Amino acid sequence: MNMHVDDLLTALAEPTRLRALQIIWDGDEHCVCELMDRLGVTQSRMSRHIQRLKQAGLLTDRRDAQWVRYRRRADLPTAWVAVIEAVLRALPPLPQSACQKRAA
Repeated sequence: MNMHVDDLLTALAEPTRLRALQIIWDGDEHCVCELMDRLGVTQSRMSRHIQRLKQAGLLTDRRDAQWVRYRRRADLPTAWVAVIEAVLRALPPLPQSACQKRAA
């Protein structure tokens, strides 16, 4: 995958994408329903933002029956991880999810 720093910065520049990444960055898998619940956005909007984060090379996904679970990519460049973590540390915490469709 050809990764460019401008793709990273573009992905981080949109508030909903940044907050979704904040949730996903914990290393667990997350479904779109959880992201929608915690961020208060529609399914179509959340799906578009997740797709953009995937295109930037930040996420990976796994199909689980009818669900798709998203997690951060394990093989991100160290410099990217440092940038993302610095940005995420500056954000206030998000509320927990009421969604019950989490990975087992």
